[in-house]
Amino acid sequence: MLTDTHCRIAKPKEKRYRLNDFNGLYLEVKPNGKKAWRYRCKLNDKSSMFALGEYPTVKLAEAREKCEQARKQVANGVSPTQARQLDKIRKVNDASNTFELVAKEWLQMKDWAEITKTRRLDMLERVVFPAIGKLPVREITPHHILKILQETAKRGAPSVAAEARRTISSVFELAVATLRADSDPVWPVRKALPEDKTQHKQALNPQQIGKLLSCFDNSRGSYHVNYCMWLMWWTLARPAEATEVEWAEFDLGNALWTIPAARMKARREHVIPLPSQAGLPHL
Repeated sequence: MLTDTHCRIAKPKEKRYRLNDFNGLYLEVKPNGKKAWRYRCKLNDKSSMFALGEYPTVKLAEAREKCEQARKQVANGVSPTQARQLDKIRKVNDASNTFELVAKEWLQMKDWAEITKTRRLDMLERVVFPAIGKLPVREITPHHILKILQETAKRGAPSVAAEARRTISSVFELAVATLRADSDPVWPVRKALPEDKTQHKQALNPQQIGKLLSCFDNSRGSYHVNYCMWLMWWTLARPAEATEVEWAEFDLGNALWTIPAARMKARREHVIPLPSQAGLPHL
């Protein structure tokens, strides 16, 4: 067996030579004075050599550890050289699969309205990407996630923190499914922040409704704006559904308004009966 002293005092000769350790490990001394660790093994009846690094950068103890790892791979029928090449390829792939890349891929897969995608991307760019956007997804830990959530909540934005938590977890669901991550780092810290309770707006009472309708009548807005407000009141449609309506969506003969799936949040066609007030004289 070698000692560090043997390795240190070994002098170069006209031809390269070996200083054997054990279990196939040896130190190769070259004529130019360089010394390199090698592991000689046999796999599938073929002899091969596996480089373990240069001495003294790789000390004797470290060379033995690397040799033992390589011996275990050979015992399992795995070539250490091929395993190293695959590990390099994996590291390159991991480095290219950043959180930002996977998040944008996830966002493009969602069947959402463009405005919804834009808002979610805006949240990611403000809250999440500055912290972990450039990191490979496989290297992101629960500590990264916890820091993002806590800092966002401290700024007085618990709803944004909750949205960030849900979004990050969804992105990792895609990363795990496509073998670019091993687990979801959100899971261990999912309860680190208090639940964000939705604040529902108070319903209007009859007196408030009357005042609202009176305001509609006395509004100085344009004809289009006034009747857009009335259309929302008569049908309880969302603002975007009313302001982006096209004439082709109305069937005034049958008093029906058909909103196409592309304009609906749930991506399903929606048919609304039109009251008499919303008939042709107004529209």
